[in-house]
Amino acid sequence: MALRSSSSTFSSASSFSVSHCPNPKPGYVLPFNFNLHKPQSSFMFFKSLKCIQSSTPDSNPMKPIHPKNASSPFACSAVTFSPSQTADLVSSKLHRLISEFQSLSEPVERVKRLLHYATLLPPLDESARNDSNRVMGCTAQVWLQAQLDQDGKMRFAADSDSEITRGFCSCLVRVLDGAAPEEVLKVKTEDLADLNVGVPARERSRVNTWHNVLVTMQKRTKALVAEREGKKPPFEPFPSLVVTADGIKAKGSYAEAQARYLLPDEFKVKELVNVLKAKNIGVVAHFYMDPEVQGILTAAQKQWPHIYISDSLVMADAALKMAKAGCKFITVLGVDFMSENVRAILDQAGFGDVGVFRMSNERISCSLADAAASPSYMNYLEAASMSSPSLHVIYINTSLETKAYAHELVPTITCTSSNVVQTILQAFAQVPDLNIWYGPDSYMGANIRELFQQMSKMTDEEITEIHPGHSRETIRSLLTHLHYYQDGTCIVHHLFGHEVVKKINEMYCDAFLTAHLEVPGEMFSLAMEAKRRGMGVVGSTQNILDFIEQRVQEALDRNVDDHLQFILGTETGMVTAIVAAVRDLLGSQISPSGLAKIKVEIVFPVSSDSMTRTSSQSSVKLGDVILPIIPGVAGGEGCSIHGGCASCPYMKMNSLSSLLQVCYQLPDDKNVLKAYEAQRFKLQTPNGKSVADVGCEPILHMRHFQATKQLPEKLVNRIRHANGNGNSMSLS
Repeated sequence: MALRSSSSTFSSASSFSVSHCPNPKPGYVLPFNFNLHKPQSSFMFFKSLKCIQSSTPDSNPMKPIHPKNASSPFACSAVTFSPSQTADLVSSKLHRLISEFQSLSEPVERVKRLLHYATLLPPLDESARNDSNRVMGCTAQVWLQAQLDQDGKMRFAADSDSEITRGFCSCLVRVLDGAAPEEVLKVKTEDLADLNVGVPARERSRVNTWHNVLVTMQKRTKALVAEREGKKPPFEPFPSLVVTADGIKAKGSYAEAQARYLLPDEFKVKELVNVLKAKNIGVVAHFYMDPEVQGILTAAQKQWPHIYISDSLVMADAALKMAKAGCKFITVLGVDFMSENVRAILDQAGFGDVGVFRMSNERISCSLADAAASPSYMNYLEAASMSSPSLHVIYINTSLETKAYAHELVPTITCTSSNVVQTILQAFAQVPDLNIWYGPDSYMGANIRELFQQMSKMTDEEITEIHPGHSRETIRSLLTHLHYYQDGTCIVHHLFGHEVVKKINEMYCDAFLTAHLEVPGEMFSLAMEAKRRGMGVVGSTQNILDFIEQRVQEALDRNVDDHLQFILGTETGMVTAIVAAVRDLLGSQISPSGLAKIKVEIVFPVSSDSMTRTSSQSSVKLGDVILPIIPGVAGGEGCSIHGGCASCPYMKMNSLSSLLQVCYQLPDDKNVLKAYEAQRFKLQTPNGKSVADVGCEPILHMRHFQATKQLPEKLVNRIRHANGNGNSMSLS
């Protein structure tokens, strides 16, 4: 969803009294077609800025500033105003800049004005155009230098290989150069929105440069102030993996443990491939697998085509393709609802003879699936059944039994984190005044509501781009009909709360930020802000992977040295697929000779709530299962079994040894794998129907929606003819 930052309103546009410099020297040429009849503030701003720029810029813009140093660029701003005037200076400059650009109604005129400002920006020395000064996230190369002068004022200099981007930088430097650190930090990215420069409705237009350069200015301001005050950094860096065409470098013990399995043991790969081929076994696995298992599977994929690693939505589809290709067995590496879905989909498609096996003889649970199976959730659905018309939109990360019982109470469709927003929008477009009941993920529900609240402030044209059946009026109506369950969370994504967000804001505010839609509201808001300036993504695991691949490909296309830093806001098991995709992209370069060097850093946000406190504890009991604490215990970056380091303890019950054990026992002639088999549901719903049949219907409704972008008529008819007392028409 592209949310235009230009729709925001600058709320600090009041007038300030500022002492202007003398009239510009003779020969000063007004930029392009500047109209003297435009507002006086625009003209005076030009005069002020011309004075602030020295006529003889120093070749070293970051030279320490002294009052008599006339050769320094922007020296006038540092010596003309007293500290008490700094706030007025910054606010007035920004207000005048906004007024100036708003006075130009045609986009081409605003671009011309930027190009004029580009000519006024003193170039950086070639030595300053280095990687340490690069601004991340801009479509062009941008370099920024920052210095805290002897008077406690911030001094900035910038440059770019793009003239338009130089114009952006010139404006920002002129507004903030010479300001007190606290005033630099007060400026918000929203304050730049009314400048209205860029390509409308284009998420990654150059207008993002305003935001990205400002964020970098603020990050470096914080660091310089802390350095001057002798303060140590408030946080230790998160662990990370740095991927280049030459290899992988780990930073921190947790990252080292992840990296250990990215280059798997060839003997283990060969062993697995041999048994899969010999017994014609397919493997479907979730992205959140243990890194050792994923490393082996990723390597084995090159030798055996019937291995697929994906999010939960695609696992059943992949299993069906494997069955059609002749696989006799499907092994499922995930939690129990995933193997249930595979079993049910295969049965529906007529492949009941294909065996489906889990990786444990114990229950492999999921906190979200458990929440949806609770009496509280059934009470929530009872309330939904009393309100007509109603649609229950249930997250696919729930059991087949829950889906069946829910569907008999309330017409139900499943969703994923990648299609839930469009599902709700389409449902409300097809059935006006529809009551929508989402569950069970409370964070996702709250985030969906926040998304729609943001949409309600957009223009009708912007909303139509997201969904043609909606306007501001319909989105506001939708908000009054939207409900979400209040007591269900993923134990992994729950960790992306206040502590992690604070650290990201402090140390990684200029990095690319990825976040699953299941994260708490603080992390969601942070990622959405990054998304608005082209620096983030919010969505499913596949959305996150696609975003990273796209940004890496863009860096390769630019063919300049670059360092891309991504915050991984989801389960750390994703890193295997990410690293594999990045290495494929970096290795796709035809020849390393003369090509750019690209570094891709994957950062693992680790909450201290999940850190292992002692190295003596080597395992934790979870129910009847004993699982190891992994990894990096001695380094203080270890994970507890309670979801530490965004590492799902349930997913980690899928081990390589379990996979091999199951494979070697197949076919199960001695019936020793009974506890590992994904059982068919023999239970019946309260209406006397098969749980498997009824539980599949919400999934099939979603499949129809994905294929046609419409809710199926069968579901719409049920919605419209429910009698509002907890019972509805026959499902047949």
